[in-house]
Amino acid sequence: MGFLFLGRNAALQAGFVVLLAVARTCSALRKGQRYACQAPSLNPLSGCPKHTLLIDASSANSSTEKNVFSTIQSAVLSLPHDNSTQYILVLPGQYTEQVNVTRPGPLYLLGQTASPDSVGSNGVEVLWHQATGTATTGTLDNAYTSTLTIAPTLNSSLTGAGPTGNTVPADTPFGNTDFRAYNLNFTNDYLPYSAGPSLALSTSYANTGFYHCSFKSYQDTVYVGKLANSYMRHCEIAGQTDFLYGFGTLWIEASTLLLRSCGGGITAWKGTNTTYANKFGAYIRRSAVRKANASLSSIAGKCALGRPWNSQHRSIFAQCDLDDSIRPSGYVDWSATDPRVSNYTFMAEYADFGPGWNLTGRLEGNVTRVLGESEWEMFDGPGKVFQYFRSGRAGNTGWVDWSA
Repeated sequence: MGFLFLGRNAALQAGFVVLLAVARTCSALRKGQRYACQAPSLNPLSGCPKHTLLIDASSANSSTEKNVFSTIQSAVLSLPHDNSTQYILVLPGQYTEQVNVTRPGPLYLLGQTASPDSVGSNGVEVLWHQATGTATTGTLDNAYTSTLTIAPTLNSSLTGAGPTGNTVPADTPFGNTDFRAYNLNFTNDYLPYSAGPSLALSTSYANTGFYHCSFKSYQDTVYVGKLANSYMRHCEIAGQTDFLYGFGTLWIEASTLLLRSCGGGITAWKGTNTTYANKFGAYIRRSAVRKANASLSSIAGKCALGRPWNSQHRSIFAQCDLDDSIRPSGYVDWSATDPRVSNYTFMAEYADFGPGWNLTGRLEGNVTRVLGESEWEMFDGPGKVFQYFRSGRAGNTGWVDWSA
């Protein structure tokens, strides 16, 4: 894969000022405007903002139409690397490509659909086939496998190894301040089982929102890397092994997590020491955990909510409906010989329910924290966990679409 990251050495202070300004003034589409742009019509761009780019899989790159591209990546690369707001409408079809977004300005990807409130009606799939980490797949960093990547530089997107992962240079600027995708499916289908990390999404040093989207792989489906904030609503995320993992902050709301088998856990997070109190972690609220299909009855009682990638792992399942796939203990140690559990490990649940909720099993397992209302209160909304760049200040939600 050829990464096309454009590094910047702008002063951090100036970059932070720009970040705040853009977050407050970006030209986000209102719900009605977005629906008009996404609606199928003879002239696909008729309901879209001026200068919206169109992706049509049947169009040749040599198309005489100025704003029409045959791949999403070619359209992304045509955009200015600045703080302007840009829009891309993607027509139904399967796009076999990797998409890398490095620009700092807001970017909105819209899948054309007559049913914008239904992930099941999505007609756009972005597909890639790559894994790493085994004798068969090679040992490239996980970042090289991802179907969609949002990060300012290649270095900032690398997972790395060891307790703290890849070292990112201190002068690395923040990347995209407001990336949004609506009604798009992102798939990495290297093999129909866990065969090493194979990412559908990788985001680092960026604010990213996904609405009515799906992410499908088997291992490490979604990576939320360092200093990233990612919000998902009405989405589907499918995997088998550690399929929500990272260093940053992920909030999933009103979505479905689909278990394609059991391996490791659903979540695997690495906490990070910072000079400020951080809220890095994975937060899954008012969502459902389900077997991916009815043929998986053999996994009942065998799947873990998560395991600690390092001892500072933080994740919470709150008010979630768990099917009978979940094991009685809820969470588990990293492994029998390397538990990675300490007083800093925060693998928790609040007010979960369904066949997979077992209070006796949680207490006997002695690894899952069962939170009361007062303990959950400090994490109970995106505004309490999404923080500004290199800051402990919460409330970084100007890029979240609450209406989707």
